[in-house]
Amino acid sequence: MDPTAYLILQNGKRFKGRAFGAAGQAVGQTVFTTGMAGYLETLTDPSHCGQIVVQTFPLIGNYGIIPADFESREPLLSAYIVKHWCREPSNFRSEGDLDAFLKAKGIVGLCGVDTRTLTKILREEGVMNGVITAVPDGVDFAALREYRVRDAVARAGTDKPYHAADGDKYKVCVLDFGLKRSLIEELAGRGCDVTVLPPDSSPDVLAAYKPDGVVLSGGPGDPADNPEIIQNVKGILDMGLPVFGVDLGHLLLAMAGGCERAALKYGHHGASQPVRDLSTGRVYVTGQNHGYAAVSDDCDACKLTFINLNDGTCEGIEFKNKPAFSVQFSPKTCDGPQDTGFVYEKFIAMMNAK
Repeated sequence: MDPTAYLILQNGKRFKGRAFGAAGQAVGQTVFTTGMAGYLETLTDPSHCGQIVVQTFPLIGNYGIIPADFESREPLLSAYIVKHWCREPSNFRSEGDLDAFLKAKGIVGLCGVDTRTLTKILREEGVMNGVITAVPDGVDFAALREYRVRDAVARAGTDKPYHAADGDKYKVCVLDFGLKRSLIEELAGRGCDVTVLPPDSSPDVLAAYKPDGVVLSGGPGDPADNPEIIQNVKGILDMGLPVFGVDLGHLLLAMAGGCERAALKYGHHGASQPVRDLSTGRVYVTGQNHGYAAVSDDCDACKLTFINLNDGTCEGIEFKNKPAFSVQFSPKTCDGPQDTGFVYEKFIAMMNAK
């Protein structure tokens, strides 16, 4: 029988469950994600750095652990909460079960929790910190409320340059704020020779690679925690190269262009976020994982290109006088919708026009 453990939220609400995965206590920002599939991509998405991730879909782990589907080398989330985890996965590609994976990676798990009620609380009251513990009466609520994800980009990004994909059409540099494997695959599939650089790489460092274009990857944390990177992005914009931002890269690009950023009440996490393309009126269902949005209303440098149909927030921008654009969603995610791959084609067209 799995030992009893609890999720304690900073507002004092308590959820009883059973411990699995790694033993111990875990603290993090508690968020929910709505994907019905793609739990492997969720577990290995660097944007979950420092978070306790709650799966709204009740059964997780049914197709096991498949390393070829991982989005990054190592998971960075603090803990993982599910209603039920599948003890006997069935998939010809599976190399293990969820419990063994969490144990091997040192990630605390909690199952048997009323995830429906927990999700409703996070939707109504907003994202809040939580702790998973076997001793619920010993929680230091003052310290819990003070917790925040720190140095997220430094933890998620590479610390040295590396060559990620061969290509014979375009030379692309990717600034790694916590990039996902699928982004590299999409670029490589379009003939891009891809070099990945550390997140704090300066315009001078980047210029030495003589790229045809620059991609600002997704990643975790508050974009406002990265003022030096925002300054670097301003310098990259001044180089006149085509620039394409995704997720956190979108937020950093928007802030480099003069936009503000705002924290979302409970974030956009999952594969079911509807966005509207303002140029065509067409609606796309997208995969997303972020807790902040760009505020583009007062930004003179760029125009709004996509909006979220659930809350009206900015989902994309395009600079008016520079070859630069970005989207808040993850285009053509391997764990979700596939119909937004055209944004990569837009980036390719910019490099062709250079």
